[in-house]
Amino acid sequence: MAGLFAGSLALALPHYTEARHLAMNPEMETKVDTNHKLKMGGSSTRTVERGKQSLEERIAAILHPPVEKQETGFRVPQTMSAYDDAIIGTPLASQEQCVKYLLSVNPQPDISVSPKELVSYYYEEGAREGIRPDVAFAQALKETGFFRYGGTVTPDQNNYCGLGTTNSDVKGAYFSSAQMGVRAQIQHLLAYASTRKPSEPVVDPRYGLVRSSYGAQTLNSWTDLNGRWAVPGYSYGQSIMSMFREMLSK
Repeated sequence: MAGLFAGSLALALPHYTEARHLAMNPEMETKVDTNHKLKMGGSSTRTVERGKQSLEERIAAILHPPVEKQETGFRVPQTMSAYDDAIIGTPLASQEQCVKYLLSVNPQPDISVSPKELVSYYYEEGAREGIRPDVAFAQALKETGFFRYGGTVTPDQNNYCGLGTTNSDVKGAYFSSAQMGVRAQIQHLLAYASTRKPSEPVVDPRYGLVRSSYGAQTLNSWTDLNGRWAVPGYSYGQSIMSMFREMLSK
């Protein structure tokens, strides 16, 4: 009998050790439903505590863990004055002011989305890269004639800044959507203003050309774009800033 008892105890010990290990390791615990009654023999029952998550919920949590918010990893200086002509910075004008300014000049802009939606893309893409979205929108107004076009670039291109238009015979780049057109413009501005790579995959077809040409050199202000973004463009940046300040009055 003593040998039989010792053998039974030996067989039971690994299970006891494993159960004790699981109990001491919270990550390995299995949760079960609350108030689940187990039969203990005869009429006796015991209530076992269970967590609220179902098996399906726990599997889903493992397969689809929550995505942590990604930090931008760079600091954007706050824009304090309407006369600050830095390319990188924060907006001074509101999205509503941008829309009102556009519609005050051209009530029927030739764009594939509503003015409100288009402006929202400038603020979304600008914030992602640290480019001032309100001034970038003013640049688009200048380049497109308040979205009347009439030049080499046509509305179907979703090209709001003349990207790739080197002369009257070259139409320039086409973009699949309004947002991609805005993203390309913001990325092109970033190419001039910073050596930092864009946060999103590059859609600006001339991004690499600018970066390879400028190397470690960057341009700080909108007036630095004179003769570079537009040729001869003697007052290119000044006119954009003038339009931006008009926007602030709306």
